[in-house]
Amino acid sequence: MDHLPHLISDLGLILGAAAVVTILFRWLKQPVVLGYLIAGFLVGHNFHLFPTIAEPENINVWANIGVIFLLFGLGLEFSFKKLLRVGGSASITGIIEVSCMVAIGYTIGTFLGWSKIDSLFLGGIISISSTIIIIKTFEELGVKGKQFAGLVIGIIVIEDLLAILLMVLLTTISVSNQFSGTDMLFSIIKLIFFLILWFILGIFFIPTLLRWAKKLLTEEMLLISSLALCMMMVWLASEVGFSPALGAFIMGSILAETVYAEKIEQLLIPVKNLFGAIFFVSVGMLFNPKMVADYAWPIVIIILAVIIGKIVANTFGALISGQPLKVSVQTGFSLAQIGEFSFIIATLGYSLKVTSEFLYPVAVAASALTTFTTPYLMKAAEPFYNWLNKILPASWIKSLNRYSNRSQKQATTSEWQKYIRAWFVQTIILTVFITSIVILSSYFLLPFTKNKYGNNTWITIVVAIATAIIIAPFIWTLIMPYKKELLHKILKQQKFKGSIFLLHLLKIIIAIFLVGFLLDSFFSAKIALLITILMFVILLFLSNKVQSIYSKIKGQFLTNYHAREDAEKEALHAELAPWDAHIANFQIDAHCPGVGKTLLELAWRETYGINVARILRGNKIINAPNRNERIFPTDNLSIIGTDEQLMNFNAAMSLRAEESKETITANKKYEIILGHITVAKNSSLVNQTIRQSGIREKTHGIIVGIESNGTRIINPESTYVMKSDDILWIVGDKLRIAFLKKETEHTEETKFQINE
Repeated sequence: MDHLPHLISDLGLILGAAAVVTILFRWLKQPVVLGYLIAGFLVGHNFHLFPTIAEPENINVWANIGVIFLLFGLGLEFSFKKLLRVGGSASITGIIEVSCMVAIGYTIGTFLGWSKIDSLFLGGIISISSTIIIIKTFEELGVKGKQFAGLVIGIIVIEDLLAILLMVLLTTISVSNQFSGTDMLFSIIKLIFFLILWFILGIFFIPTLLRWAKKLLTEEMLLISSLALCMMMVWLASEVGFSPALGAFIMGSILAETVYAEKIEQLLIPVKNLFGAIFFVSVGMLFNPKMVADYAWPIVIIILAVIIGKIVANTFGALISGQPLKVSVQTGFSLAQIGEFSFIIATLGYSLKVTSEFLYPVAVAASALTTFTTPYLMKAAEPFYNWLNKILPASWIKSLNRYSNRSQKQATTSEWQKYIRAWFVQTIILTVFITSIVILSSYFLLPFTKNKYGNNTWITIVVAIATAIIIAPFIWTLIMPYKKELLHKILKQQKFKGSIFLLHLLKIIIAIFLVGFLLDSFFSAKIALLITILMFVILLFLSNKVQSIYSKIKGQFLTNYHAREDAEKEALHAELAPWDAHIANFQIDAHCPGVGKTLLELAWRETYGINVARILRGNKIINAPNRNERIFPTDNLSIIGTDEQLMNFNAAMSLRAEESKETITANKKYEIILGHITVAKNSSLVNQTIRQSGIREKTHGIIVGIESNGTRIINPESTYVMKSDDILWIVGDKLRIAFLKKETEHTEETKFQINE
């Protein structure tokens, strides 16, 4: 108990300083992370005006826990599905950017005379941008709906994954203390192997366990269970030679695929904020002004390299991926800073004691200063693009536009590409899974049984048969043709027949090798060959049974894998019913408040949440009236709203609801309906504002609601920028919506669904 008072006083000092400084930074509208860094500097040993930390070693332990929770939270936000949806542009740009910045960092370090390991860590530090700063700046500038913002978010996702890979590679290099290409390749293969294995097993078992314990999972139990799973994966990652942070990230990404992801993320926020604050404060404690003064010029060089290098690398990467010049420039200017992941990489080098003392404070100083420049750079992006547009030759601009248009048109995936992608994914996953079972059986289960029951042949045979039975469904699936319906379509084209044959032959060779690898671990080569042949013969006779077992395993995996999406779809469908947006008709009389005023003056939309979809004035029909349209006595209004909104409006206006069917459909030619449009990925509506889309004119209607990424926007502004998979709820003329549907069907760009 001797150390307890110091621990409590140190934590109190850290949290007190963090609270005061971050409140000040919030008032100044500056990033809270910078406040934590300054708080750490104020209570650290390099600043003596205030009380300092008594035992930094204890704080370092808490800081390591903070890294674990930060990475766990990042994994919960990450999701492998999100990575699959990122798209080619973000992937290409992210890989180009990180590769260029690692090379630039290494070159700068070498030029300054630093050691190879310092230079390599510098490259890793400056390669990752800040998720927190970018999202906060997007919100402040109101640009989250713009095209470049979506690309930037996708690049950040790629950067997070590449940062994990960098941590593994840097750890390997630090431990081995050499730049062996073989070791690095082995580390990458090892990382991919365990990522796939952990993800498959995690998705198969964890959602099932959570579903079984559903009735027992209170908020407290869910938090404790998720943290327990996180710590178990941290331990497992450490056991196989990875950093604890990687284990936390992997478990977070697995739980991100479950229906409890949002709940866990919400419950984790206080824990993550607490330990995250301790981590960033501990980073600030190591900030040494003397060291920064001594390395002022290297810091200036690094800052310039970060800003210029990231702008150029991201702009170039986005252009290469087929993005327009304006979007590419805005992307480059948005990512020109060093992020919080850089602190984690710097901490890794410090904790492994492989980097020099100056690297840590240099990284912190560069990160802090580039963070301050981010909002100004984002604002400067468009003026810089306008300047570029003026000085670049017209032929260059024309070529870039032509290349961008051609790249986006070629973005559609052919059936052959779909088959190759599916073949590759299935083969890799099955190979990893079979190999892991064989290794587990050969190097753990067999030695365990021999130690327990003695080294006899029968024990070896039993273990070998048990392993063969377990891998049989996966071996059978590996040798069978994949996606038969798609395969039949491709085989109609003569040019692909040879390639299909070679791909299938390759899968059979891999399956034979894996079975031989298994049996070779238990028996001699001759016996292994004979049993391999026998096993494939038995598989042929039991094919239906084996296929049935695999189908059940696959079905369970897919059920768990899609559980979160299915739950979101059900919730979305359930939300639409209470929305209950429907059309009601009201007759305006002479005593109605606001008669003679325009819709803009009446402000019914802002007050009651309703929209006037149509005005029937005698024989005149006004569809989707604009805000300058006036309301007169005897007007019949078709109003869209929920039951509650319509009741409130009716009570306030004292109107008479029209029940007459003849009035509602006074002119069948102009029948008003409530329908919804789902915007497809390649739709011409993507990245257009509501005003630019011309939907109002085409349908004689108005967009009354938008479902975007599971959130609802009621009465969206005309400046809203539409994205792929947005659901647009429109009140408009039935025939015009149907005509618009017919007009666009052949382009396969937009899917239209009309609900009456």
